[in-house]
Amino acid sequence: MTYLIADKGFKLKKLRKKIRKVQDAKRYEHTLGVEYTAAALAMRYGADLESAQAAGLLHDCAKCIPDEKKLELCEKYGIAVTETEKRCPFLLHAKLGGFLVREKYGITDQNIINAVRNHTTGREDMSLLEKIIFVADYIEPGRNHAPNLSDIRALAFEDIDRALVRILEDTLIHLRSTGAELDPATEITLNYYRGLATSKQEGK
Repeated sequence: MTYLIADKGFKLKKLRKKIRKVQDAKRYEHTLGVEYTAAALAMRYGADLESAQAAGLLHDCAKCIPDEKKLELCEKYGIAVTETEKRCPFLLHAKLGGFLVREKYGITDQNIINAVRNHTTGREDMSLLEKIIFVADYIEPGRNHAPNLSDIRALAFEDIDRALVRILEDTLIHLRSTGAELDPATEITLNYYRGLATSKQEGK
C-alpha cells in the first residue's frame, strides 16, 4: 500500500511492527520515545499529528543496517555519498532512511521523507515537521547524557527555532571536544538559524 500526502491512514500500528523487526530493543525503545515526543511537539505547534508520529517511527529505519551495507545500498540506488560520509558511513542512516521511507515503507509524503532525511544535521529552511523530528530525536525521554537537556526540553515547547540552535551548538561543542569528524551540514544549519534569530532580534 502506498501512502499519499492526502492519505491520513498511515496505519501506525503496522508501521510500529515493521520498524520493530529492523531495530534492536534499545533502538526501538528510542524510536518509540521519538514518536511520543514528536506527537507532543506536533500538538504544541499545530503540525499534523499522524505525520509526526509516522516520521518519528521512521527516523531511524536505516540505523541498524551495518555501515558497509549502508555504503553498498547507497551505491546500488544511486544515493550520493560525500567524502565525510565515506569516512563515517554511520552518518548515512538519515539519508538512506529517507530513501527507504518511500521505497520500502511506501510513504510518498515528501515532508515525512525530508524529516527522516534531515533529522541528524538539519538543513536550511526546514519545514515544521523536519524541526519537530530533529528536536524530538534529541530530547525524547530516553535521552539522558546530553548537556543542558532540561533547559532544551523546556525551550522546545516555547520556541522550537531557539531549541534547534541550542541543540546544534551543543552538538558541535561535543563533537569538537571529542575530536570526532564534523559533518559540514551541521554547521551550515546552525549558521542559517543563528542568522534567522539575529534577524528576528533586529526586527523587534
